[in-house]
Amino acid sequence: MLPRIIDRYVIREVIPPFLLALLVFTFILIIPFIIDLAETMIAKGVPGETIVWLAVTLLPQALALTIPMALLIGLLVGLGRISADREFVVMMACGISPYRLLQPILVFAVICWGLTSWVMLEAMPDGNQAFRESTAEIIMNRAEGEVRPRIFFEDFPNVVLYVREIPNDGLGWRGVMAADTSNPSAPAVFLADRGRMVVDRQARTIDMVLENGAQHRTKVEDPMAYEVVKFDRYIMSLSPDNVFPRTGPARGERELRVDELAVRVTELEMQGISAHNPIMEIHRKFSIPVSCFVFALIGLALGASNRKDGKLAAFVLGIGVIFTYYVIMITAQSLTKGFWIPPGLSTWLPNIILGTAGVVLLVNRARSADQPIRIPVPAFLVRDRSNGRVQPGTAPAVAATPRPAVVIRIPHFDIPRPTLLDAYLSRQYLRILAMTTAGMLGLFYISTFIDKSDKVFKGTTSLGRVLEFLMWSTPQFLSYIIALAVLLSALVTIGLLTKNSELIVMRACGVSLYRTMLPLVAFGLGGSAILFGLQEQVLAPANQRAERLDHEIRTGEPRTFGVLNRKWIVGSRGEVYHYQYYDPRTRQLNGLSVFEFDGRSDRLSSRMSVRRATYTPKLGTHAWALDDGWTRRFDPGTQLGDFERFEAAPATLEPADYFVTEAREPDLMNFGQLREYVRELRASGYDVLEHEVGLHRKIAFPFVTLVMTLLAVPFAVTTGRRGAMYGIGVGIVLALVYWTMISVFAAFGQGGLIDPALAAWAPNLVFGAAAAYLLLTVRT
Repeated sequence: MLPRIIDRYVIREVIPPFLLALLVFTFILIIPFIIDLAETMIAKGVPGETIVWLAVTLLPQALALTIPMALLIGLLVGLGRISADREFVVMMACGISPYRLLQPILVFAVICWGLTSWVMLEAMPDGNQAFRESTAEIIMNRAEGEVRPRIFFEDFPNVVLYVREIPNDGLGWRGVMAADTSNPSAPAVFLADRGRMVVDRQARTIDMVLENGAQHRTKVEDPMAYEVVKFDRYIMSLSPDNVFPRTGPARGERELRVDELAVRVTELEMQGISAHNPIMEIHRKFSIPVSCFVFALIGLALGASNRKDGKLAAFVLGIGVIFTYYVIMITAQSLTKGFWIPPGLSTWLPNIILGTAGVVLLVNRARSADQPIRIPVPAFLVRDRSNGRVQPGTAPAVAATPRPAVVIRIPHFDIPRPTLLDAYLSRQYLRILAMTTAGMLGLFYISTFIDKSDKVFKGTTSLGRVLEFLMWSTPQFLSYIIALAVLLSALVTIGLLTKNSELIVMRACGVSLYRTMLPLVAFGLGGSAILFGLQEQVLAPANQRAERLDHEIRTGEPRTFGVLNRKWIVGSRGEVYHYQYYDPRTRQLNGLSVFEFDGRSDRLSSRMSVRRATYTPKLGTHAWALDDGWTRRFDPGTQLGDFERFEAAPATLEPADYFVTEAREPDLMNFGQLREYVRELRASGYDVLEHEVGLHRKIAFPFVTLVMTLLAVPFAVTTGRRGAMYGIGVGIVLALVYWTMISVFAAFGQGGLIDPALAAWAPNLVFGAAAAYLLLTVRT
């Protein structure tokens, strides 16, 4: 009877942290994919149920990794709780060995192994393929609702579309200019009062219908042969193959089953192509489920001990083991790609190494039940603390040498006794903040290095280049880390005070919660200042350098930051410029056409075409020298008018910088640079909603540390007695919700549904309001 009670007791302790870890890890793996798509999809009007369905299709891919990970965390946290309460020592005293506890744990591991195997062999291939097909369907539907007023739209094949106005009902366009660019040197231009898109999914046809307009066509070799054809209704058929895929997306290696992968291996080998990728995918489908047994051994050996550090240390230890497992796996796969080890071994190597370590640790645990696991240290590394000499055969002293008392001198600001409390809270907070920041920064370093390591093994880049990339990427890593580190530090600090009843003592001494949290609020403001400083002074040049190095590492070639040749631009007076190429070194426009209108965007007043235009700033800011061109003017009825040809002529156009803008993302610019970039794009007729949201976000995002601190305090007070593990879980969930809200509201802003400023500030306003409510209702 006793063994069955113990089995149920152990499983009951393991299941809750297992489920919590499974939930957290699964969301961590899924949310980045959803965030990347959410802003675009919501902005394009994709229904919410479609986005939810995409998340569901990604679940198998995430569960394949998170089930073994959650098993290890569940074992370490559950057994860690038993060990912290000294129950494991009592079991050992009653003759229950770790081998006996292995029985229920192996049963649980078999269940996890079965679930992971089903996910890897059946659910994940179908889920990944369903995700690919769903995204392809969304791309197909882009043909209907993508056009925005006064923005050049170039997603339709061989067609550039410019619309002056879209009615409030969203049906059709007004003031349409469409250019057929099948012949880029002489595009046919259509001007119409109205237009709309007709999509027939059954017949797989797409037509652009233009009404009450005229077609302008010319020939490069004979510009006098200019044609203007008026029409009441014109139908421009688009190629359906570019919009409607004939079949669903082809299955990739991760979407194939084992038998299909085996066929692909045979095909690649017959073609003389290396088949290491599908071979590794076949072995991965079996090696990852087996990791459940490896983690079961390690979880029991490390979880069942006599330590008293509890759940927080168990969680950190589990993260370290998991990370070690995937470091070994990814490194082994990189070695395989570099032809250093066979592909079949690379996916099994983590199980072999950590499985062996798990067996050794478990045997050691069974032999020394009430002793901590010790790792032998070479004698030459062990020093005698009394004289600093090497003492062969001795182990490091466990007891710490008494240290002189640390005297903390706090400046006098006429603040009574609570200043000592501030120092106490600050030390504890900064200790947790330092560990959290260093740990997460280390994860970024190692994961990024693993991602780039195959290039080093293949010899396409050097180790120094990768380390330089890591150095320049550090500011971006810190911008990701600081907000979460501040949140976790505040949660754990207040949570520990609550669990140890220190917060009650402070209240009994007349120190309210509001006074207690002042140091944490100060650190939150400091985090905001650091984030803002990073964005304004460090991130822009560091990200540019990191992006350049990343391109060199991936391609092996130096990157030349080019310019965005936009080719279709609206001038400051409403004229439309079209050119084939712009050379920023010589400031020359090649194949330039200028369309001027008579006040209505659907009626041309003149059209000019030149072979080359050279910017001449000595003659004026807007002065250009034109070579080999012609000008044609039109009467109000769009009938042909005067034609004039010239070999050289001056002209007043927009300045040279107006025609070119460096293709840069918001994170590659500070606030001032991005503001100027938005102004240039807006003047050129391009969509700036995305960049406007990014502009306002540069001011709004740094306040996340203050908002998270204010929100963390009441949460920590209410959940603190459950320990640091729950604090970490709450922190991760809050961070996920915040980042999801950032993407959702940014998508609303980019889609024009809400003001860009509101889209950037909305997450802070929502979380700030929640923090204010909780602070006003929590017991102080």
